[in-house]
Amino acid sequence: MEVPHVTRAAGLSEPVTAAYAAAATAHARLISALNEQIAVMEEQVKTHFLAHPDAEVYLSMPGIGEITGARVLTEFGDNPTRYASAKARQNYAGTSPVTRASGKSHTVQAHYVRNNRLADALHAQAFAALRSPGARR
Repeated sequence: MEVPHVTRAAGLSEPVTAAYAAAATAHARLISALNEQIAVMEEQVKTHFLAHPDAEVYLSMPGIGEITGARVLTEFGDNPTRYASAKARQNYAGTSPVTRASGKSHTVQAHYVRNNRLADALHAQAFAALRSPGARR
């Protein structure tokens, strides 16, 4: 990456302008290197996820691609006997409602204690599914 020619900014001396240019160039190089590593990591995650026996099931759900599918699979785990029921899986994800009833009062609230990494992946799936024509129907 070449260092761009820097013109002197208003009111700043040449050494200060050069220092800003050097810092900006270093930051640009760091961002470029991080983007390269992210691309490498994404390919590795996709490769390992697609080799998993449950990958086809996850990919059949609207809004789940290889990366989101890998995140959801990782958080839920792949032990088929880990959850006794779909409700147990929903409780673990923190997506089942909490119903509180006392006398004439009856409220339904959201869970606040949950696996935040799983919730983040499921939110990503939900928003991606909104763009799916099949899921919108």
